[in-house]
Amino acid sequence: MDFLANYGLFFLKSLTLVICLLLLVAGIMALSKKPRQKLQIIPLNKAYDELKQRLQKEIKNKKVKLSKADKKALKSTDKPSLFLVDFHGDIKASQVEQLREAVTAILAIAEEKDEVVIQLDSPGGVVNAYGFAASQLQRIRDKNIHLTVCIDKVAASGGYLMACLANQIIAAPFAYIGSIGVVSQIPNFHRWLKKNDIDVELITAGEYKRTLTLLGENTDKDRKKFKEDLEKIHQAFRNFVLKNRQQINIEEVATGEHWLAVDAYELKLVDQLKTSDDYILEKLEQFNLFKIVVHHKESIAQKFFKPAMKLLSMEHSLP
Repeated sequence: MDFLANYGLFFLKSLTLVICLLLLVAGIMALSKKPRQKLQIIPLNKAYDELKQRLQKEIKNKKVKLSKADKKALKSTDKPSLFLVDFHGDIKASQVEQLREAVTAILAIAEEKDEVVIQLDSPGGVVNAYGFAASQLQRIRDKNIHLTVCIDKVAASGGYLMACLANQIIAAPFAYIGSIGVVSQIPNFHRWLKKNDIDVELITAGEYKRTLTLLGENTDKDRKKFKEDLEKIHQAFRNFVLKNRQQINIEEVATGEHWLAVDAYELKLVDQLKTSDDYILEKLEQFNLFKIVVHHKESIAQKFFKPAMKLLSMEHSLP
């Protein structure tokens, strides 16, 4: 009996180990797989018209009959298309993959007579992520398709890096605009470690492979080099904005400050003061409107490891 009991216990332990290994492999495979994207195309003209008729009927108690011209306009396939895409930016520009998919889909069928409207809401974030997001909007401009960026709340720093690519920038009066600057901040635990007799070994090949660090002792030379790197990024940011909006005084606006849109309009950082809703409603008669939505679903493994990945990353930001 003891032999059977021991054999059963050994079998259970082995089975548990195998299950754990399989779960680990499955997690690694899930991380390596590209998340599946689902593209949704929402026609807006008919939806707006149906809403208008319903309100007229229920609030004013009268039925609205469309004129022949209105019916023809609704059914017209000759009108140009307006493609509407939302971009809600966080510090990592996490929606860049959805933006990338949406732009690719639009460019597959868009013509020069069409228009793309990006409803942009972003306070900025990591340099390379927002640089890549801006590159997606550059693809639209390269195809000579009119690009409008609408800002209802905020387009600052990395957000404005994206916005400045537009043919026209439209902002709600109290939206935050600007912040053309670069910042990077990291804590340093060296004095605490030294106090507790804890050594940190940092071995690099290349004089500037690491400058400022979390755990090591930072020197004035390290700080100087780090500052120089930030200045180079800021200069590239300034040049990019000026290239796309030559009407601005770059010395006046590239100070890292942000402004309300009413003031940004005077500084020529935006072209019109208007909400995205008003702009889109104005386009209903001239265009066939389509909202492009790319749904992204994270795997369980990605959700599990995301907090750890955030702690491990340390990058320059455009906040």
